[in-house]
Amino acid sequence: MKQLSIIYVNYHSEAYIKSSILSYIHTTQLDLEIIIVDNSASEEKFIQLLQEFPAIRYINAGYNAGFARANNIGISNASATNLLLLNPDTLLPNKVLDEIFHDFSNSTYVAAGAQLLNEDKTPQISGNYFVRGGLNHFLPLPILGQLLKKTALLFNAKKTNLPDSNSLVDVDWINGAFILVKKEVIAKAGLLDEDFFLYAEEIEWCSRIRQHGKLAIFGQHKVIHLESASANEAFQSSGKGYYNLYDKKGLQIMVSNFLRIRKQYGITWFLIHLAVYSLELPLLYISNAVRLILGRNPYPKGLVAGYRKNLASLYKLSPKMIRNQPWFYKVL
Repeated sequence: MKQLSIIYVNYHSEAYIKSSILSYIHTTQLDLEIIIVDNSASEEKFIQLLQEFPAIRYINAGYNAGFARANNIGISNASATNLLLLNPDTLLPNKVLDEIFHDFSNSTYVAAGAQLLNEDKTPQISGNYFVRGGLNHFLPLPILGQLLKKTALLFNAKKTNLPDSNSLVDVDWINGAFILVKKEVIAKAGLLDEDFFLYAEEIEWCSRIRQHGKLAIFGQHKVIHLESASANEAFQSSGKGYYNLYDKKGLQIMVSNFLRIRKQYGITWFLIHLAVYSLELPLLYISNAVRLILGRNPYPKGLVAGYRKNLASLYKLSPKMIRNQPWFYKVL
């Protein structure tokens, strides 16, 4: 039996996957299988890689299955006792894969992540903590999010994430770019929820995994993550992280976040989030008008209109979410 199965989901990110594999394949001592689940039917672009490295297995998903469904295909076909869900836009230099695998295998943790770094070696948020009702999902809102942030600072509220770490730290959920998990715990917690297309699915999944053991960030091990690079290229969007709520990618982020709130926290919290996001819209119009009257720069072109359009789309999907009706929430 293999020691580790590494699962990539491809959607027009072939160059990133090749670079990622080449960053560790020549130095690792692990008995690996590498599974590429392809959402874009591009096997011909992997032919040379498949011929050169027999450890790589290619699976055509047959359609754009998104992150959760494609990873579930990989998990179901994996033969190792430990699985690594790895983003295409990651690089694992300096034997970091072997080192974190060794530490994880000799620990009692059921899932773990590494400390993610930007290309310039500055830290990315790699581990996170659950907040009552998912209130941290208000933070991307331009007005109410800033108000919440200032209120949290005033009351010295606990941080919602682990911004940087050089050692082992317990967390509630792990950034989906690098999730190392024991296959036996997946049998207990279940696969990723296939209602999700992209974004927030790893949060909901970690909430179930956490019921069967502890999660951690092994901060001493560093992985480079070209944050949002492959997704931005695929969906013609811009910006890192999850604060863009105004274009098509922003709509997917918004819908997935609300889906996660409904599944993890229930109807009441879902409705609270919907009310707050609705209140943000008139505040944006008022704030923009005040900016113009005072001679200040208005919000970037398309921000308010894009937010209004995405909010309307969210309202159309809300009845399905409230009923917790099985649905493939793909809006990109």
